[in-house]
Amino acid sequence: MQGARHVVCAVSGGVDSAVAALLLRRRGYQVTGVFMKNWDSLDEHGVCTADRDCEDAYRVCQILDIPFHQVSYVKEYWNDVFSDFLNEYEKGRTPNPDIVCNKHIKFSCFFNYAVDNLGADAVATGHYARTSLEDEEVFQQKHVRRPEGLFRNRFEIRNVVKLLQAADSFKDQTFFLSQVSQDALRRTLFPLGGLTKDFVKKIAAENRLHHVLQKKESMGICFVGKRNFENFILQYLQPRPGKFISIEDNKVLGTHKGWFLYTLGQRANIGGLREPWYVVEKDGTRGDVLVAPRTDHPALYRDLLRTGRVHWVAEEPPAALVRDKMMECHFRFRHQMALGSFSSPSALRADPQSRRHCVGDGREGCAGSRPGTVRCVLQRGRVPGQWEDLAPGAIRLHTPEGQEQTRRGRGGLQRRPG
Repeated sequence: MQGARHVVCAVSGGVDSAVAALLLRRRGYQVTGVFMKNWDSLDEHGVCTADRDCEDAYRVCQILDIPFHQVSYVKEYWNDVFSDFLNEYEKGRTPNPDIVCNKHIKFSCFFNYAVDNLGADAVATGHYARTSLEDEEVFQQKHVRRPEGLFRNRFEIRNVVKLLQAADSFKDQTFFLSQVSQDALRRTLFPLGGLTKDFVKKIAAENRLHHVLQKKESMGICFVGKRNFENFILQYLQPRPGKFISIEDNKVLGTHKGWFLYTLGQRANIGGLREPWYVVEKDGTRGDVLVAPRTDHPALYRDLLRTGRVHWVAEEPPAALVRDKMMECHFRFRHQMALGSFSSPSALRADPQSRRHCVGDGREGCAGSRPGTVRCVLQRGRVPGQWEDLAPGAIRLHTPEGQEQTRRGRGGLQRRPG
């Protein structure tokens, strides 16, 4: 008689991972909880929040009567996530450390630990997401380490697993999961994928998990916490003072401590000015930050987006893109932005010479686009170094580097390096 399937569930000390572990137990699986410590500094009150979260995760495992393990990936997080975060910021980009953490820590370090050290048949997390595999299909997958790089056998991936949006569209976290590899996805369960957040809270309340139910939901960048972001970054990067300059008349409006501290589209808090101004451009050579008034200023819009390297969840680009060098798609550039939120689908076009991709209306290729088609609004979050999520159906991709955007403003169309 076959024993119960062994599922290793990541437990963070929050309500979502607690309910995920509970639901796995209800399905009859042998469940082990693992807490990952990725950051070890003190918060603004001198308390190590990781230790507090670990205690909450341990209590969850006690209530559920499942084994508890703690692992430390502080070194890996620093090398693969935080150092990358600082390097990208210093270049004037705005990376998303949650996406990088899922790729390198949760679905690489933790995944390998669960499979190799704990003998897991599958891993699970409390993310709001789904895949195209049923539980039993996940357990039938074999974990085979394959070589990295461009020369892998393109035919060795069969029955590709798809990353699907969660039933709760507001809580859907596929944006943060779209750098996860096929190897990890095909061995991962997402117990909360078909549930709403409210129902998850109801389950927690009915199963003695009040200590995690009462915790405030973590938002923002985990290692910053409630601290002032500018002060935090300047602990690691040297200040580079510069000026705020109006894009309309080149007038100096104020000073700042570093052009890399500002995200394109964000409101620039310029001392002495009552009306809001928003970041349009950053000049890393001179250290100037160009700003524009009003959220509807033309300089805050983009008509064309160019990307560099692309990560395909299915590992290979869709056949239509390979065949036609163009395909219809919807895309998002931030979490909780609805796919297809523009008036009509955009076109993703591949440029075989530069090996880059661009998003526009598809009528003029990568060299340009009709004004107003894509209309990426910088003030709403699209900036260099962020991640795009494009989806024909359930396909995801992300592009972490080398973006260029074509701006429409005074002086006509201009190409600006990302």
